[in-house]
Parts: sequence; C-alpha cells; structure tokens
Amino acid sequence: MTEVEQLLTPILKFLSCETPDAWIDEAKKKVNLPIILRDHLACELKAGQTAMFLIRKYAIDKASHKILLEWFEPYEDFLYRKRGDLGSLAKKNKLSKGLLPKISSSQGKPAYSQDLIDKMVLLIREELHHFYQVLEIMVKRDIPFDGLTAGRYAKGMLKHVTTYEPNALIDKLIIGAYIEARSCERFAKLAPHLDDELNKFYVSLLRSEARHYQDYLALAAQVAGEGIDISERIAYFAKVEAELISSPDEDFKFHSGTPV
Repeated sequence: MTEVEQLLTPILKFLSCETPDAWIDEAKKKVNLPIILRDHLACELKAGQTAMFLIRKYAIDKASHKILLEWFEPYEDFLYRKRGDLGSLAKKNKLSKGLLPKISSSQGKPAYSQDLIDKMVLLIREELHHFYQVLEIMVKRDIPFDGLTAGRYAKGMLKHVTTYEPNALIDKLIIGAYIEARSCERFAKLAPHLDDELNKFYVSLLRSEARHYQDYLALAAQVAGEGIDISERIAYFAKVEAELISSPDEDFKFHSGTPV
C-alpha cells in the first residue's frame, strides 16, 4: 500500500461516497486549473476562518479576539480587498501572542476550551501557510485572483445545524470534519492528473491535512461528553455531505457536486 493509500483509507471509510468521475474529468481540464486554484485559495482561508470563529465564539476572551482578527487581517485584505502581496503575507504567518480560555464566572471555563484552542490554532497556522503556498503557485503561473462566488457545499451543510448548544457546536465540528476529509480525498483524486509540481504539492497537502478531520471529530466527542453517542449526527451529516457531492451542480468549484 502506498503512502497516499494509507492516508486515504480511513478518510474513504469516513466519507459516504467518493468524488464522482465526472468531477475529476472536469477538474483535470487545463482550462479549469485557474478555477481550481482560485477556489482552493479561498477554501484555505475559509478553513482558517471557520477555526477562528469556533475559538472566538466558544473558547477565548475578548482580548484574544483582537489577536486573532489581526492575524487574519492581511489574508482577508488580499482576498477581499485586493491589498497586499506575497511579500507582505510572508511576514504575517505567525501568531506571537497566547490565546486565553474564556472563563465563565458561574461555571468556570468549559473542559474542552484549551483543546479547542490548541487544535484550531494549529489548524489555522497550517491553513494560512497553505493559502500562501497556493498563492505562490498562482503568481508563478500568472493566474490572478479575480474573485469567486461561494459554492453551495458548506452552506448546504450548515443549514442543518441544530439551533441550541452544545449540539450546535457539535454539529459545526462534525461539518468541519467532513469538509476537511473531502478536501483530502480530492487532493488525492486530483493529484495524478496534474503536472509534476502540482502533483507533489497536492500530495504534500494530503500528508499535512489528513489528521484535521480526526481533530474535529475528537473535539465533537469531547464537547458532547463521556457517555454521549454522537454517531447518529455523524451519520446524518454523512448523508447530507454525500448528497451535495453526488448530485448535479451547475457551479464548478473545488467542493462542488457532479458537473452539469
């Protein structure tokens, strides 16, 4: 078994379907490479923003909110406001200050706070580094980022999130697991159809991000608490995610469904 197969085996067991061949056929067309890279760039930032949202909402104090916002500002400036470049981003990919767990005066801090912070800060570091790497490739190939509309994928899962806590947080963590797992599956499926540089890059992403979905699942179980079974919610979102991936989709994106 190859290294890629070893990394992919548990991911494929977790996902309820594989990427349709029709998506691969569309994605490997050279004319669609700019779309893939632009959307991939946006996805890396969105993945980091999702992690930031979770620790801001559930684990840290207001002073630490500012630290996180400052960390993301140059990346968001580049993507949304067209300010900055590779040089300015290279200086910003570090978090120099600590993040403090949010403490409730009546109940104390949640037991999962520090684990949520630790796992999500590591994920943010990696996602922003990958953002920079994708942008490097785009600049090298003279592919500008000229904007993309959001696809249906993440939104299609988020609309199923429970409205009360802690179940809402558990659902968001499960969704995070599926997004990360699907990303890895697509890195592996797409890599063999790309040129040597991109092939190596996508395999390297699979290596570094293969544990992300497991971190999300571990946190979901931790938030639920000992003795609470979350397998039904995992199975529920497995069906939702698979439907989004396998059903016809007119909007071709990195996480889109079967191309129409």
